[in-house]
Formats: sequence, C-alpha cells, structure tokens
Amino acid sequence: MAIINTTDENFAETIKSDKPVLVDFWASWCAPCKMIAPILEEISNELGDKITIAKHNIDDFPSVPVKYNIRGIPTMLIFSKSELKDTKVGATTKSNLLEFINKNI
Repeated sequence: MAIINTTDENFAETIKSDKPVLVDFWASWCAPCKMIAPILEEISNELGDKITIAKHNIDDFPSVPVKYNIRGIPTMLIFSKSELKDTKVGATTKSNLLEFINKNI
C-alpha cells in the first residue's frame, strides 16, 4: 500500500478513514526523519490492509502540526476514525514501531 502525503487541506479527510492512520510529521532537513522513512515504507507494504501510513511535511503544511502541538520531529500520531489514539516522538527501530502500531490497531 502506498504512503499518503497529507496537506493542511486533506488531513481531516485522511484521518477519518475506517482503518487506523499513522501520520508521520517530518521535514526534508531532518536526519532522523530520513532514517525512519524506509521503515515506514516497509510497514506500509506489510500492514497496508490494517493501517494507513501518511506523511505530513511540517514546512510545506504548518497548520496541522500547530494544531497537534508537534514540537519535535519525527513525531508519529495514530488516529482511529479521526480520534488521536497515541503519539510517538523520535526515530526508533522497526520492532518498536510495530509494537507502537500493534497496540493501537
């Protein structure tokens, strides 16, 4: 399943999904963000039927990060039917990310 790129305009619609949605808040200059990008790609391919993975560029679309008080990146939020379920801040391993996802889906 392909990763969705969210904008300030499509964010609310994206997190309304019937499937849980993990949103990765990132920026092009962020080294830890680049580190977890391939991991999120793998997870999207492996768990695409259970969860939607989305990426939100904080520089290009700054309104949503302000709304959710994003202070450091990468920050990952998991939503279920528009409701914020959990937050994870910082780069981490694939196994930690899978654990974070599995406890929230």
